[in-house]
Amino acid sequence: MIKYLQKKYALSETGAKDLIKGCIACVMQNISFMFPVGLLYSLVSDLINGGVPKNRISFYIIGCVLCIGIILVTTYFQYNATYFATYIESGIRRVTLAEKLRKIPMSFFGKKDLADLTSTIMADCTFLEQSFSHFIPELVGSIISTVLILISLFFYDWRMALAALWVAPVAFAIVGFSAKIQEGFNKKSMDAKMSCADGIQECIETVQDLKANNAEKEYLKGLEKKIRYVEHRSILNEFGLAAFVVSASLVLKLGIVTVALVGSILLVQGSLDVLTFFLFLLVISRMYDPLQGALQNLAAVISTRTNIARMNEILDHPMQQGETLLSNKGYDISFEHVQFAYNSGETVLRDVTFTAKQGEVTALVGPSGGGKTTVSRLAARFWDVTSGKITVGGMDISKVDPEVLFSLYSIVFQEVTLFDNTIMENIRIGNQNATDAEVLAAAHLANVDEFVERLPDKWNTYIGENGCELSGGERQRISIARAFLKNAPIILLDEATAALDVENETLIQTALSRLIENKTVLVIAHRMRTVASADKIVVLSGGKVAEEGTPDMLMKENGIYAHMVNKQKESQNWTLL
Repeated sequence: MIKYLQKKYALSETGAKDLIKGCIACVMQNISFMFPVGLLYSLVSDLINGGVPKNRISFYIIGCVLCIGIILVTTYFQYNATYFATYIESGIRRVTLAEKLRKIPMSFFGKKDLADLTSTIMADCTFLEQSFSHFIPELVGSIISTVLILISLFFYDWRMALAALWVAPVAFAIVGFSAKIQEGFNKKSMDAKMSCADGIQECIETVQDLKANNAEKEYLKGLEKKIRYVEHRSILNEFGLAAFVVSASLVLKLGIVTVALVGSILLVQGSLDVLTFFLFLLVISRMYDPLQGALQNLAAVISTRTNIARMNEILDHPMQQGETLLSNKGYDISFEHVQFAYNSGETVLRDVTFTAKQGEVTALVGPSGGGKTTVSRLAARFWDVTSGKITVGGMDISKVDPEVLFSLYSIVFQEVTLFDNTIMENIRIGNQNATDAEVLAAAHLANVDEFVERLPDKWNTYIGENGCELSGGERQRISIARAFLKNAPIILLDEATAALDVENETLIQTALSRLIENKTVLVIAHRMRTVASADKIVVLSGGKVAEEGTPDMLMKENGIYAHMVNKQKESQNWTLL
């Protein structure tokens, strides 16, 4: 049962157990509400039979106090077992999702955007929080308590019990049969919300380009259409839900009519006494209220399937796992007949074989789309190869836990990610245990101190969201300083100097020459002058290794590399007419 609930509702083991406790607590609470009915039945019985005896007055007073006490106690346990437990599970669920995202392959993120994942972790979890605190426990509690009450009614009069019972399965069937229709509505509504969220996020991120091209007005028209469509789908959702729930509620109300009609007939025939008739009217007036709520809760539970499916997509995705102990001997990176294709099925790399040796700088060059960035990502196991093998010091990286493997790498991406913190702390991300002196030393190697000294708060300057207060070159230098601070044996540089001017590029290359001693360096660059002093050039074209060798050797071969060098020399003479 625990495993089933975990899978069906994307719960942790603790959450599944708490859900069962919540359902039991709701059953107890609903049954406790029937105690006053029993007390009232006894009181009416005494009144019909000649009045309430004096010695029973204290019984009714104590009974009222006990009923209030039982209701308070069961409500207290119900509140704790549903609301408080749900808040705890909601936190566990979000942490679990975040932890899972940390361990699944990067290929998963190619199918998802930021708005979608954020919505899953925040909005979907919030919706399920409401479901597990309001809908599911109360639904199960209502059904179980109603069944128990109806069973007891059969002992009084089976005919009246049937008259009260027949409407319940019909009403629940109406809502149950709407499941597929509701799922269709919910999926379209969710797609509309995600499209709208993507549009809003894109608008905020590209507002500078929209303004520069006078495209704001046109873009906002399209965004307004998306917002209106979300509104339209929400209205349809509510209408589709209400159509079934209201119809089921009307059928449920027929139960009161049926009980009154059947009871009246039996009363006239003399086969039913007034007290039993009164009991049934009293019970069903109390029983149908939770049942009506249960119908709404059932519809709400059906609506959660879309949210649960989105969460399970993350939770069920295979993780990248492996050994937690490194077994490499040295730090040579070897690609052996590597093939790779993204989810689209288009093959990016075809039989790629080369070795980046320790203590050398290996440069990956070639036309755009040739697979250079893909090679660097595969080297650090951001993705797993389709076929072939990548090794570090003879160790197959596909058999090593990615987090353990990352301890071998310092990586500088083309797109820099910074945090809204001080410059000092942004660099310290490279090594959380580094002292201030070590951070400053790494910053000096990356030429960060050159611009920091001009800032009012110097190293304690807050740089804004993603370093918005800095220029592109300054942001890149902080990223390079992180790599220096981590001081890992393998360095991956993906266009690391692309945003730097010629002077700073020269300074960074000088620092790199000091850093690479006895290390493996893999550089991706489009500027041929950046890799002119590399120990080895690997030219990738069309997903294959087209050329391989030293810069001088490849220039003599007069192939792709020589062509790129010559073209860039020609471009240096380009001027505005």
